[in-house]
Amino acid sequence: MNTPAVAFVGALVLVGIGLVGTLTCRNLIKVAVALQIMMKGVLIALVAAGAAQGQINLGQSLAAIVLGVDTIGAVILLALSVQVRRRFGTLDVSALSQLRR
Repeated sequence: MNTPAVAFVGALVLVGIGLVGTLTCRNLIKVAVALQIMMKGVLIALVAAGAAQGQINLGQSLAAIVLGVDTIGAVILLALSVQVRRRFGTLDVSALSQLRR
């Protein structure tokens, strides 16, 4: 196996772990961490795709842009989690979904 193929397999594993964590966790903080794991897998896939095409600079620049957007999204999600905890006293997603009823 060549290096980009190994990177793609690793990226797929990270995306799978993040997806399972997102679907099974009930705590908002754990969901945020699972989403971050999934995004790191996407970043590895971007860099590996650039390396596989022989344009490593393109893959790295796309990964840098995605990393910036991902960081902003993570900060917003964690800030919303803090506000939810202060207002409702819980971070359990199932308890929060019952609030609208």
